Amino acid sequence: MKVGIVGLGLIGGSFAKAYKSSGDSVYAFDADHTILEFAKIAGAVDGELDDGNIGECDLLLIAVYPRAAIEYIKAKAPLISPKTVVMDCCGTKREVCTEGFKAAEEYGFTFIGGHPMAGTQYSGFKHSTASMFNKASMIIVPPKFDDMALIDRVKKLLAPANFGRITVSTAEKHDRMIAFTSQMAHVVSNAYIKSPTAEAHKGFSAGSYKDLTRVAYLNEEMWSELFIENKDFLLKELEFFINSVKEYRDALEKGDEKRLAQLLADGKRRKEEVDGKWKQ
Repeated sequence: MKVGIVGLGLIGGSFAKAYKSSGDSVYAFDADHTILEFAKIAGAVDGELDDGNIGECDLLLIAVYPRAAIEYIKAKAPLISPKTVVMDCCGTKREVCTEGFKAAEEYGFTFIGGHPMAGTQYSGFKHSTASMFNKASMIIVPPKFDDMALIDRVKKLLAPANFGRITVSTAEKHDRMIAFTSQMAHVVSNAYIKSPTAEAHKGFSAGSYKDLTRVAYLNEEMWSELFIENKDFLLKELEFFINSVKEYRDALEKGDEKRLAQLLADGKRRKEEVDGKWKQ
């Protein structure tokens, strides 16, 4: 298989290493040519992805920010072969899928939205690994929800990454869910660490602190773009969270221990419910 990868950051670099480890040919493009050269030296990439070989790819993975992904698709669509499956790896899906499906219909190739649910708080090719996606979930957004032949084809194309689960979604459902499961977590973590008390945490912090602050260390440019693109769903989650936190604050301010215990019990029960452990 010949795989093209656009963007050699954490996600694109990990895909490159995974496919290369499986014996596939990997060609890549990165705006920073130094990173591309480093990837070649590291043995993760066979050569540069360009206008001359993009049409030879069986799979083209676009692992850049959403706006850059859309620009790339529009610019390169006339060069992509009908045999190629093009998949973006962006953290939001509505805008990139709209443009991807439109270009695919016009030029005859197959476009499918993708979002690998894996990564770390660090970014860049130097933190990428061939095992990044092992047993992780991969969300795909096909042009037709019930096209089982295409879904099976995509599963085979993604096999070298060793995902544990393929989740099929619509672009809208993806963005609504990601606002809660990912984007909200980054906002809360990033806001929490700003407390002046954090400066003296050493010696007083353990698992709770580490769990809550891990994703405060983020790529601010990427996440700002993702937040703005998904602001309708993210704002709804933020409003719910703010109102919920106010209930805890009010109970504390009033010294209402019974109400506070009830709020905590409700949260504990909700955790059990959503994790499938709640029993009547």
